[in-house]
Amino acid sequence: MADAPAARIRAVFEFKSATLPLIAVILKTADLHVLAQALDAQLADSPDFFEQEPVVIDLSQLGADDAEADADIDFPLLRELLAHYQTQPIAVRGGTDAQHRAAREAGLSITAMPSSPAPKPIAEAPPEAPQVIREVQLPAAGTLLIDRPLRSGQQVYARGGDVIVTAVVNFGAEVIADGHVHVYAPLRGKAIAGARGDADARIFTTCMEAQLVAIAGIYRTAEVALPAEIAGKPAQISLDGKKILMTPI
Repeated sequence: MADAPAARIRAVFEFKSATLPLIAVILKTADLHVLAQALDAQLADSPDFFEQEPVVIDLSQLGADDAEADADIDFPLLRELLAHYQTQPIAVRGGTDAQHRAAREAGLSITAMPSSPAPKPIAEAPPEAPQVIREVQLPAAGTLLIDRPLRSGQQVYARGGDVIVTAVVNFGAEVIADGHVHVYAPLRGKAIAGARGDADARIFTTCMEAQLVAIAGIYRTAEVALPAEIAGKPAQISLDGKKILMTPI
């Protein structure tokens, strides 16, 4: 009979390993005033871009400047700053023991740095600006084929290759690839090509209605109206330096 309570406990919950998509905010300065200015410059036009996604604060590149490698960081203020842009900071990686203690006092957990080399940033930012990298566990490398509609909140990522979607990508869904993104249906959500910095990657769709398109970290949102020759029509999106180009197909 002593085993009965344990059996009931096991029936109501389980601990399992979970792989979740995360954003890593890579800080290159400990000056939160400078950081606030950089965030505002990069995200002011799309304040809801991240839609309350969890983020990891990466301190590993603060070491590039010896003066800031062990700088004191006001983590409560940093959490407020990032939350203002619709993110939810949950952890810190990299940094010093003192920074880890301060992060824990602010309610953040500490996570280990990846053992493999870090992926290339998807955004080329000014030296003071944070770089935002999307990290997810992925299916096998190569071309990823999705033949079902993607609903709001769903995300697919083709690591090391292209993604082909043959059904509608609804508003709030995300299609991400290290290579090209092909959507042979209405593209209404977010499409991100060249996620690891490939500026030659492209996005193709038979019906351009995207909430956001991005290539190698350069993005354009639906807040800028689509040209008449592109809206609702077949189009390809490419990158010319720092400028997104949209051309009819």
